[in-house]
Parts: sequence; structure tokens; C-alpha cells
Amino acid sequence: MIIFSEVMFDKDISGELPEHIDFIKNKAFPLFESLGYECKVLQSERTYVDNFFREVTRGKRKGSGLRIGFPMAMKCDINKSIKIKQIHDFYKTLQDEYMQYVGIAADEPKRLEQIIETDRKISLLAKYDYTESMALELCKKYDLLSPIYDFVPRGGCWFCPNARPRELRYLRKNHPELWKRLLELEKEPNLIGNKWNTLTNTSIHDMEERFFWEDAQMTIDDFL
Repeated sequence: MIIFSEVMFDKDISGELPEHIDFIKNKAFPLFESLGYECKVLQSERTYVDNFFREVTRGKRKGSGLRIGFPMAMKCDINKSIKIKQIHDFYKTLQDEYMQYVGIAADEPKRLEQIIETDRKISLLAKYDYTESMALELCKKYDLLSPIYDFVPRGGCWFCPNARPRELRYLRKNHPELWKRLLELEKEPNLIGNKWNTLTNTSIHDMEERFFWEDAQMTIDDFL
């Protein structure tokens, strides 16, 4: 079985970029199913927006009415509390023994160290000594490379606080409705994480202003 844990922004909008989730559900899964593999999409009952508006219930700020807001960059709780938890919850429903095959490449030593026998995990890429670049070429060979790799080195949620300027610019240009949602969230009151990237103190409004002026710049050639 091939499982995909889909983080949802809200109950209707995927946390994946539209072109990526379309690739998964309408290209990759149909191919795998034609080869005889069962494919399953897992979704948590909780969404990113649910987490965003969750009131603080522990620590010094308990009872203050403050809400979580944007997660801290490099310590995003979404991956653990929604994406990974959903996978473990699914495993608990299985009656038989299982083995989890994960996509960690041979040249990712730190991630490979996290795989231990008790977790029942195996990296097939590492087993066959496949690096990330080799895996990339293999996906190209079978026409199974997501279109997002045209502009990003690694996939992630479109609202990720670790996204690079290039990724944010792409989101703003190609999915303005999603970009608008981030701008709107940043205006919400009573947030602990009141900026998109709390670690660097960078707001989506900062990036909006930056992109606006970059787009508005006139070159000498334009002037002439």
C-alpha cells in the first residue's frame, strides 16, 4: 500500500500546492494503482487553520485568550501533530504486522540515523545506495517528477515558514488567492506567532512590499 498524509490548510484547501496535489492524485496514484498497488490518502481531522486559531492552554499564557498563530520556523508543529500523527494513527488500525518503506536517500545521513529497527522502517533508497540526485533522475525516467521541482529543491506546505523567497514569489504570482489568505491571517489579533516567520521576524506583508517594489522597478533598457 502507498499512503500519502495530506496536511489540509482548512477543510477545503490542501496544504500542498495545487499543481502538486493534482499530480499526486491524478497522475501518480492512477499509475501506481494500474501496477496493482493500493493507494490511500490520510487526512487529520485537524487543519492548519485549526491549529492557528487554537487558544493557549498551557504555560504562563494559559487563560490569556491568546491564540497560537504562525508556528516557529524550524520547529513547525504541523508536521508532527497533524501529518506524522495521522500516519501513526493509521498504523494502529492495522491487524497484521507491517513494514514502513520511507523515501530517505543514501546521502541523507542525519535522517537515516533516525530510522531504528523498533520503528519498523526501511529506506529502499539507502538499501540500493540511491542518492537524492539519482532518485530525481529515476523519477524523470518514469515521468513521475512533480511539476513543483521546476522551481523548488524540496516540496512542502505552501504556507511553510521555511519557504524561500523564490517559493513565496511563485505562490504570489501563480496562486494569489492563497497568498491573500496568508496576508489575512497576519492581520488577526491576539496571536503569539503574529508574523509568518517568527524566527527571522519576517512578515508576509514585508514580502508583499518587497515583491511589489521589485516588480515595479524600471530598468535603464525599459526607460530607453
